[in-house]
Amino acid sequence: MPRAAATDEPERSAKWKARRDTIVDTSAKVFARRGYHATGIAELCEVNGLGKGAFYHYIASKEELLAAIHDRVMDEVMLGADRVAEAGGAPSTQLAMLGDELLEVIFRYPDHVWVFLHEFPALTGERAERFRLRRREYEHRVEAVLQAGIKSKEFRKVDPRLTARAWLGMHNYTYLWLKTDGRMSARDIAKPFADIFIRGIAT
Repeated sequence: MPRAAATDEPERSAKWKARRDTIVDTSAKVFARRGYHATGIAELCEVNGLGKGAFYHYIASKEELLAAIHDRVMDEVMLGADRVAEAGGAPSTQLAMLGDELLEVIFRYPDHVWVFLHEFPALTGERAERFRLRRREYEHRVEAVLQAGIKSKEFRKVDPRLTARAWLGMHNYTYLWLKTDGRMSARDIAKPFADIFIRGIAT
């Protein structure tokens, strides 16, 4: 009996996590359409097909749901940054790969990214601090690639932090016009973006 119970627990946890992930994804669409503050728990329960008791079994509060949406974006972005670091290569190659990875997240999660960029001021306390630290961690990754390029003389002596912010602004706001049902994919614009930016900072 104890062996069977131990086997069942991971399966139950996996199902719980899968259902919670679905709630996060569905709710991101609602927040993107209506806004975080204008959306109530009753509406979130309705779109997820859950009563309040069942909803709170997966999500403790609306702010926790908002934080989970932010984590979904940051998890994907950081995974992409890890892949770039593992691949290595010249700084210009890594910067281009970072852009490719970031645009792919924006392309795949347009609603999440909208919420991520617009609703982060609603996070409070430890959640706000966690979001700030994770965002800064990613900025550091971009800055490190720029610094490596400056050191190797592949890039001009630009201000790494300012340049990283310019790079982020260039990529982040594609969510306004990069649509999953449009004529351009993330890959279609990743290379031209890289060419434009890298030519601007190359020696």
